[in-house]
Amino acid sequence: MENGARILVIDDESQIRKLLSVSLKAYGFIIDEATSGQDGINRAAFFKPDLMIVDLGLPDRDGKEIVREIREWSSAPIIILTARDQEKEKIDALDAGADDYITKPFSMGELMARIRVCVRRMTAGESESSLNCGGLSIDLIKRHVTVDGHEVKLTPTEYEIIKLLAQHAGRVLTHKQLLKAVWGNSYNDDTHYVRIYVGQLRRKIEKDPTQPQYIITESGIGYRLMGQ
Repeated sequence: MENGARILVIDDESQIRKLLSVSLKAYGFIIDEATSGQDGINRAAFFKPDLMIVDLGLPDRDGKEIVREIREWSSAPIIILTARDQEKEKIDALDAGADDYITKPFSMGELMARIRVCVRRMTAGESESSLNCGGLSIDLIKRHVTVDGHEVKLTPTEYEIIKLLAQHAGRVLTHKQLLKAVWGNSYNDDTHYVRIYVGQLRRKIEKDPTQPQYIITESGIGYRLMGQ
């Protein structure tokens, strides 16, 4: 993200806000803060941030509600910052429209890495003709997939899954998000479809499917595409 980009921090913990404000300003970001969910919605509308960091445990409203409401009018990346480590909380936040999550306590190095991933995805542009992630390349026009220069033959469904993961590289996509995008709304509960096709994809694109370098499992949540 370029210097001068605007980040809104929505968190009721003063120590966390101070840490983020000081650290992110040192990277050249412009920071605004909100201490409650409703304050965060108001600040988001006025400040027009390039990225938001939202705590789930807000005093007035659950952070997931804030994400859903902001998503009605903003596509800016949202990173969830939470002390809750239950899988369901993370899944619900991602399904609500968050781009990623990070669990407290956290390191600034990890947070900055997540911010960079979100920003790369936002600045990549909609007119790309190809997607690249390490040795994996997807030609969006010809619908060809290559790994280390060698073409990989995929079924239409396998292609749609890897394309979707590549379009959101570095971000966790939940089973529900993948099902809805690839199979439609009527398959919301059929998560075994995703597991079957991811298994097939791994056998085709991974050097060792049991130790994947590209399609990483987020246990109980979904999958994240990572480059080598």
